[in-house]
Amino acid sequence: MLKPLFTKNEIGDAVKRLASCIENDFGDEEILFVCLLKGSFIFLSDLIRCIRNPSTVDFMRVSSYGTAMKSKGEVTVTKDLEESIEGKNVIIVEDIIDSGLTLKIIKKMLLERGPKTLKICALLDKRARREVEMEGDYVGLTIDDGFVVGYGIDYAEHYRNLPDICVIKKDK
Repeated sequence: MLKPLFTKNEIGDAVKRLASCIENDFGDEEILFVCLLKGSFIFLSDLIRCIRNPSTVDFMRVSSYGTAMKSKGEVTVTKDLEESIEGKNVIIVEDIIDSGLTLKIIKKMLLERGPKTLKICALLDKRARREVEMEGDYVGLTIDDGFVVGYGIDYAEHYRNLPDICVIKKDK
């Protein structure tokens, strides 16, 4: 059973707010957005359409090992960036900051590549599951613990197409 958490309109308002903050921070400088696949692709597409800065996009896909419910913080890059980020303003675009383990490793990996700046923009922040210190520089919405789907976020590759973000509730 799906319980609506954030509507399409609430998500849209959060995306516009994030875009405004990013524009204020970067002025007219160019930004390279690094989309973490697969969950962030819808968020990124809406976000960059709200940003007037000169922008480029690249994609990364990573795999975390461990059980399906919990990452052990071991990350394998299954699709790396196609362009250098050295000397560039880079924003990692993530659907949700959960345990923080995977994002912490990706951030460290990208910092070693010498960007001018490296920021994190997350649509959702789920602090209840945080295992390491990890903060988003730009956070759209905060949630309590719960498994969410929709707006690009999946469960077993399903529900990405939902316009709203919903919590999966177990039937009693």
